[in-house]
Amino acid sequence: MITRAEIVDWLHEDDPVRLAELWRRADDVRRRVMGDEVQLRGLVEVSNHCVRRCTYCGIRAGAPVTRYRMSPLEIFECAMQATALGYGTVVLQAGEDPGLELDIVSETIRAIRKRTELAITLSLGERSGAELAAWRQAGADRYLLRFETSNRELYERIHPARADEPSDRIAMLGRLRALGYEIGGGVMVGLPGQTRDDLADDVEMFARLDLDMIGVGPYLPHPATPLAGEARPDWDSELMTYRMVALARLACPGANIPGTTALATVNRADGRELALARGANVLMPNLTPTRYREHYEIYPDKACLRETAPVCDGCLRGRLQTIGRTVGSGRGDARRTAVGEP
Repeated sequence: MITRAEIVDWLHEDDPVRLAELWRRADDVRRRVMGDEVQLRGLVEVSNHCVRRCTYCGIRAGAPVTRYRMSPLEIFECAMQATALGYGTVVLQAGEDPGLELDIVSETIRAIRKRTELAITLSLGERSGAELAAWRQAGADRYLLRFETSNRELYERIHPARADEPSDRIAMLGRLRALGYEIGGGVMVGLPGQTRDDLADDVEMFARLDLDMIGVGPYLPHPATPLAGEARPDWDSELMTYRMVALARLACPGANIPGTTALATVNRADGRELALARGANVLMPNLTPTRYREHYEIYPDKACLRETAPVCDGCLRGRLQTIGRTVGSGRGDARRTAVGEP
């Protein structure tokens, strides 16, 4: 396993020749453990309602955006499209929306489970234990809950607690694991006030939680949010994100790690491809109906905002072909028996 000293050294490394060694190590581990197939996960942004006031997010409570909430039938139709396109997973993502009630989500999960062989990933924010247990029983397989930073003080600054309860995403990930979910977390890179030591802590947290999914993306604040004007660290956030992708692979060899849409937004030419060459093995084409997609504006000018699902699918498959990678089949579960590296 990679040591703390190695993590810190790589986070400070700027020599392209030395960094090429990090990219090679991460790619070798990815190839040995996960293979050359790239898993495509169909993303459905089911609601942009949110009760949180995260200081960087464009759909935060009170933000002047057009709100929407997809119906269970609309969500189901997106899942059927995922099956038609050959994906093994559908990801249902939303703001933290109480309108996505326990029974509504449960019925939607059961409908998808009955008619498809898709793995079902939920990313619905901090929900009650009863909701999480019911959704697992209904057939949800995975839960993605990014903790954004392991620095508690910084986390509370960007993610204010609700009045009714404190926020502890690390503890919630443990509860999700106990319920039998595959669990996913992740962080933003380049937050105002973030340090390289914070990022090293994040990598160690990935390993401590033994995450099945790890999402790492550059910090992209919405300009109409409190954090937008604050100074960021002096590093190149795109390059630092690639470092974190590679280190996540070395820390958690069997995890599924995406080349994120945020990376594709800051580098439309080859952001995803560079992530795939540096440890990532997942891409997430967007299946959200285009009439809703522009309103899920966590940050502006998101990549692939207006492409229909078939167009996005064809583009990603073509990009994979140019770098010699193939599209994976099946659910693409994490490789939980894979620990360490040679």
